[in-house]
Amino acid sequence: MSKPLSELTDAMLSAALKAGADAADALAVDGTSVYIDVLHGKLEHAERAEGVDIGLRVIIGRRQACVSSSDIRDATVTAMAERAVAMAREIKTHLGFNCYRTRKEAGIEDAARTADVVEIAYDAGDWKSQ
Repeated sequence: MSKPLSELTDAMLSAALKAGADAADALAVDGTSVYIDVLHGKLEHAERAEGVDIGLRVIIGRRQACVSSSDIRDATVTAMAERAVAMAREIKTHLGFNCYRTRKEAGIEDAARTADVVEIAYDAGDWKSQ
């Protein structure tokens, strides 16, 4: 890895704000995995992988978008930030549980008239944290 994780997250946050985000969260993870396959007590296969994964969430008003990559080059960080900001700008602001006020506004008026309704019942106790 060429950059410390703190530098990567700082670069992502700076790029997000420069691209037009109101706020942003960044994550960088450096990982190593080892896989060993043994057959009849003998080594069959050994594999090692190393990598850095980065993620960025941008917030614009009440809108947000997330992007991630394993490419940590500066150009990629800039492109990720720009992409995330563009995605967040395209999201409809939620009005309650819907993105639209009416079925007509959502363009599903005809489908809503003929759709089957499925009721889902659950006990509130089913949703308790474990």
